[in-house]
Amino acid sequence: MTETPPTSDLQLDHEEQRVLGALLEKQVTVPGSYPMTLSGLRTACNQTSSREPVTEYDERLVEQVGRRLKERGLLRIVWSDTGRRTLKYHQVLDEVLGLSDDERALLTVLLLRGPQAPGELRSRTDRLHAFADRQAAEACLRRMAERSLVEELPRRRGDRDARWRHLLGAPDDVVAAVEPDGPVVLPEDRDDRVRASYGAIAADYDDAMADELPGQPFERWLLDRVAEHAVASGRPVVDAGCGPGRVTAYLAAAGVDATGIDLTPAMVEQAQARFPDATYAVGDLRRLVRPPAADGWAAVLGWYSLIHLAPGELAEAVSALARPLAAGGLLVLALHTGGPQRVRHLEEWLGHEVSLDVVMHDVAEVRTAVEAAGLGDVEWYRRGPVASRCETTERLYVLATRG
Repeated sequence: MTETPPTSDLQLDHEEQRVLGALLEKQVTVPGSYPMTLSGLRTACNQTSSREPVTEYDERLVEQVGRRLKERGLLRIVWSDTGRRTLKYHQVLDEVLGLSDDERALLTVLLLRGPQAPGELRSRTDRLHAFADRQAAEACLRRMAERSLVEELPRRRGDRDARWRHLLGAPDDVVAAVEPDGPVVLPEDRDDRVRASYGAIAADYDDAMADELPGQPFERWLLDRVAEHAVASGRPVVDAGCGPGRVTAYLAAAGVDATGIDLTPAMVEQAQARFPDATYAVGDLRRLVRPPAADGWAAVLGWYSLIHLAPGELAEAVSALARPLAAGGLLVLALHTGGPQRVRHLEEWLGHEVSLDVVMHDVAEVRTAVEAAGLGDVEWYRRGPVASRCETTERLYVLATRG
């Protein structure tokens, strides 16, 4: 076996860890795109799924990190073999450390996500190496510990298993970054991907969802309650992240002064064309303000509009939605939850190329976010997927009141 260099000689800063971790991952999961271009490597580093914390690297930074790693003998910069002569990036960390496939998989995930327990590592390395069980992952970690590649951390109160971290650099800072005091800032490029993806599918998405509400009796019951409250209060309602406008239009048909806003201009155009009797505008739900002719909204809906936010962004988004509510106003959320896969990455939808991460939000995290926003009288509803509609995820519905 190759002798492992002392870890003191391989102290990587956070940016170097992310770049090497991204290259290690993509070399296995998308070999056809490997070695990686500068643009592809930047996207891999800033990916919103399977990354903690989420980053916002630009190409200049990634290029600088790549050159530092090249000088240290941990990365090669090569020309593409075919097509345009483009510089590409290839990691050699696994060669330098003499990693076996199972060790390589564990180190990859530790570089990308920080300290984790053996059970978490086993599930999160599934695409990189198939461990038979948690014990197999732990056995590999102990073998790596003998080579000073990883170490076991003291077990935290309430944890079933101790976590493990790599020893390739900045361990204390990584722990702090994985458990931030505040919400993670939403990457600007993720907004661009969401806008571009929904812009590409806008017309087909509108057609596919046109008959959704008629087949959803529970959802109609909940929206009817919102409409009754809004009409009684005499205040307007906003559907924040309205998509093609079907929920906004449903409330408007019930006599509500309803406005829909959405980040994607193409979705707003679809909504205006299909439902001309309601009001629609391009807007960001995180910058929601009070209505111009009232002291606040009777209700604010986040109807499947928070599903692309990372867990660390949830509390800030919920607070932004609750802030412009009138006293006694309702916040209504609809989200995906449950299932073994926390984030689902979509690269194709309705026959179009997209780049979307759909997050299954944890019920406890949603509860914490709602409580932090100062809302009360909270109602929680959870239902399973409707097979006849080809649903595959559990749904969580929240109705809360501003005091």
